[in-house]
Amino acid sequence: MLAWLDWDIQSVTADIDESRRENEPARDYVMRVAKEKAQKPIQREDKNSVIIAADTIVVLEDEILGKPNGADDAFAMLAALRGRTHEVLTAIAVRTEAGITQDICSSPVRMRDYSTDEIKQYIDSGDPLDKAGAYAIQNRSFLPADHFEGCFASVMGMPLCHLERTLRRCGIGCPNQFALVCQNQLEYSCPITTRVMAGENIG
Repeated sequence: MLAWLDWDIQSVTADIDESRRENEPARDYVMRVAKEKAQKPIQREDKNSVIIAADTIVVLEDEILGKPNGADDAFAMLAALRGRTHEVLTAIAVRTEAGITQDICSSPVRMRDYSTDEIKQYIDSGDPLDKAGAYAIQNRSFLPADHFEGCFASVMGMPLCHLERTLRRCGIGCPNQFALVCQNQLEYSCPITTRVMAGENIG
């Protein structure tokens, strides 16, 4: 998604322990993990480097649904989510020479009442096996969500409007119009982008 912005980007894996601490609230957890990713040293980094890290989690009644451990786990997650509303949290951490600035996007997602056969067919496609919560909201064949009014990009993993306002807080100019780029790429008319850029805590 960052490649949509036509920036010179180096993608680096942050090898950190992503275990949830005992009694750690989901919101605190995702913010901490994003920050720890941003703190990870990077080769060939200089003082002008801007490090962008993010973490996305699916939360159902305070249970964090990460990436499934195989098909059976994916089935259990999708069955638990079916016909219910859950929360998707994406935390951003931007590191500059001045320090780390963070933001978070919270998006409620209501899943449709898909059938057991649909779950099995979706799992057979392989798509859910590397996704938090075992689904991709943008999957056009499964179409997991039946109602959504938030940040579509956040559920995919990078809320670009939230990223732009975080970069601006760091004093970094953004010549690209992130909102327009995002909506054009996703073919999604975002109902909240103006409120996000105005600083409202909405996702």
